Amino acid sequence: MIGLGTYAYFWQHSDRAPAPMSLIDAFEDTREQGVQLFQICDYAPLETMSDAELRDAASAASDLGVTIELGTKGIVPEHLTRFLHLAEVFDARLVRSMLFGPDSRPSLAESEHLLRSGIRAYESAGVTLALETYEQVATADLIEVIERVGSPSLGICLDPANVVARLENPRTCIEQTATITKNVHVKDFAFARQPGWVGFTYSGTAMGSGLHDYDHLLATVRPRERGINEIVEHWLPWQDDAETTIRTEREWTRITLEHLRSTP
Repeated sequence: MIGLGTYAYFWQHSDRAPAPMSLIDAFEDTREQGVQLFQICDYAPLETMSDAELRDAASAASDLGVTIELGTKGIVPEHLTRFLHLAEVFDARLVRSMLFGPDSRPSLAESEHLLRSGIRAYESAGVTLALETYEQVATADLIEVIERVGSPSLGICLDPANVVARLENPRTCIEQTATITKNVHVKDFAFARQPGWVGFTYSGTAMGSGLHDYDHLLATVRPRERGINEIVEHWLPWQDDAETTIRTEREWTRITLEHLRSTP
């Protein structure tokens, strides 16, 4: 299923927006675009919302026919337990996370131990924990930890854009993780020369105009055959003013949805 995530609303949620979108606003906008899946990912207010606010948000999503996934950072068991509770509130079947959290950077051996401690509750609840590929951990090491834990409820959230910062090849990352991928983050990316030709900026670009060979990802991972959700995100730099930035963010979403819907 194709979905939108909070990173597709990064500037629309931010304090720089003239009227920042609430979470429920984003659910409503998602549904208006013909999308029925939303990933609440790295959305800080989620962890400070009251139980009543959480129930209201979950009820709004349900009433709109929008399925929810969750996203956070870190694998400390207490934190994973908190997000499993949130998954129950939102009836979410997937939680995306990363090995490193805001206050924890476990070694690979420690990561394996932490995941073994936390994953059984996810198995019992029927919730998948998908660990994202990113620059702080080598893809091969992330795969090794997941395979050593050996749980069917543990896998990869594939974001090949992230690994470039580690000098890994996105195409190789896709091929390495294909069999254990549980979730896909969709965004295009490109390098642009800095003014004066003094270096490059690596950032997002409109889908189909950058370096991401998404056809290769589709052919290798086969997300649609395997029921793996594809979540639209953006790396959109600030565009000098709020109006231009938000208009560009929404245009990138439109372009990405059209791209995904037009590919078999």
